[in-house]
Amino acid sequence: MRNISSLLGKLAKTMSVGMMLLFAVTMSNAQDVKEGQTLFKSKCTTCHSVTKKVVGPALAGMTERHDEEWLVKWIKNSQAMIAAGDPTAVQLFEENNNLVMTAFTDLSDDQIKNIIAYVKDEEAKAAEAPAGGGAEAGAAQSDDANTFMIIGLIAIVVLAVVVIVVLNRVIRTLEKVIANNQAAIEAAQARNETVAENRFAKFAQAFVKNKKLVGFSVLMLVAFLAVAGWNTLWNVGVHQGYEPVQPIKFSHQIHAGVNQIECQYCHGGAFKSKNASIPSANVCMNCHNTVTASEHYDGELSPEIAKIYRAVDYNPDTRAYGNNPKPIQWVRIHNLPDFAYFNHSQHVTVAGVECQTCHGPVETMEEVYQYSPLTMKWCIDCHRTTEVNTDNAYYDQLIEAHEKLKKGEKMTAAMIGGLECGKCHY
Repeated sequence: MRNISSLLGKLAKTMSVGMMLLFAVTMSNAQDVKEGQTLFKSKCTTCHSVTKKVVGPALAGMTERHDEEWLVKWIKNSQAMIAAGDPTAVQLFEENNNLVMTAFTDLSDDQIKNIIAYVKDEEAKAAEAPAGGGAEAGAAQSDDANTFMIIGLIAIVVLAVVVIVVLNRVIRTLEKVIANNQAAIEAAQARNETVAENRFAKFAQAFVKNKKLVGFSVLMLVAFLAVAGWNTLWNVGVHQGYEPVQPIKFSHQIHAGVNQIECQYCHGGAFKSKNASIPSANVCMNCHNTVTASEHYDGELSPEIAKIYRAVDYNPDTRAYGNNPKPIQWVRIHNLPDFAYFNHSQHVTVAGVECQTCHGPVETMEEVYQYSPLTMKWCIDCHRTTEVNTDNAYYDQLIEAHEKLKKGEKMTAAMIGGLECGKCHY
């Protein structure tokens, strides 16, 4: 059975290749004459016709009077052949009253041969045309013949495709019959094994032999790996949800939520510079020189507030500062790439954007984490939907500067925000 299916497969392939080659050769020959017709009409019809004399002689019978290689040289550059003393060229030049033929050095040998093929084709059509029909009737019959030939070739190709499809279906049916017979034999042998081994063997054999299922499974695995790899690469450098351990357990929930302290009381740079800034320890001491949270630690000082005291070298008993302060090593949470420029004052003061828009509900966070992805797409989506508020001093300065420019007055950098800290200090 496998020999039959193999033979049918080879036969189908041979027929398809043969038909395609026949079609290609036929269409190639037709294309040569077609190209020759195009070149003849653009290059030759000014002086020549196939069946009658115009400026130059009629071209019918030229392939009988001269060989093709000579004609190629003559058409490409007749004057060069006359100058070289070619006797046939000199005689032809004298017979046509010394009329100089245009040189066609831009044409290749193959293009000239296509023109010659077109002349021979037109010569044959003129010979076959009835005496009263004229050139137009012959051309019409030739076009009908070419159309019929092309339709016939298309029909042959379609028939060959149908035969190939039928043969492929026969081959697939035979392969299924063979596979079913083998599956039945193997299933009968597997009944002697244990129930667990029998189920596993059936599943494994059925899976391996089902080429479509195997192919589908491989395709799904490749798709899954591609999606997983794409998501991994897409999220490189995105730190959404990042929540590092800080040296002091500062609770935004208590400060911004319970006590309702404004964000800009600690992050004062948000409304006047590029960076929101991390508050220095003396800002913490504005409250914690008296607030010790001892009521929550059996009258003892809160261990987290004690870390602030050590940082500023503060003695709560004597209420005096020492000379050995140490900076608090806060861990940065929101990290933009070096090539990304973000100005807090432009968004907070000018645009009026709330801190929670980017940083999320910090008033509910026991420990702050990166709430937003801070990707380029996220920023662009926000810019596309946020309306510009022009009712502020920033745009008033711009309008005033433009009015002065219209009047021809001078404008200084200070008039367009040149005194803002964030213009120079990053």
